[in-house]
Parts: sequence; C-alpha cells; structure tokens
Amino acid sequence: MATVTPTQPLGFATVSRTLVALAADVVTEVQKVVVGPEKVRTARDNAWAAIQADRARAEARAETSRAVAAMIKTSPRRAARAQKLVAAR
Repeated sequence: MATVTPTQPLGFATVSRTLVALAADVVTEVQKVVVGPEKVRTARDNAWAAIQADRARAEARAETSRAVAAMIKTSPRRAARAQKLVAAR
C-alpha cells in the first residue's frame, strides 16, 4: 500500500496561511451577504478613492497656500515696510 506524502510539510506557517486564507474567504462572503455583491469594495474602488483623496488634499494645500499668500500680500506690516522703502529712495 502506497502512502501519499505532501510536497510541503505541514508546519506552523502552512497552517497559519491556510487559516488566514479561509478567514479572508469567510469575511468576503459575509460582506457580500451583508452589503450585497454589487457594493463590495474592490482594489480598483480603493485605488480610485485614494486618487480622489490625494486630489482633495492637493487642492486643500493649494487653497491654503493661496490664502497665506494673499494674507502676506495685504499685511499691514508689509505695506508699512514698502512705504519706508519708497520714502528712503
């Protein structure tokens, strides 16, 4: 009688990977049942959300930079310093 030996010995790492894979499958199936298969987030959805968040952060940084530049431009101290420079000429 021949016995079949696995090509990879069953060790802690193999069992751990198997359990994690099974847990991930269970979570995915539960998510599909709870929110519906059409609303399950995919890697593409996550990437698009990250792109949108990056664009929003860039726009917020640009808006803040414009606001700071406008505040510096209209600063009373800057106007007074400019007047002193003009008067000194």
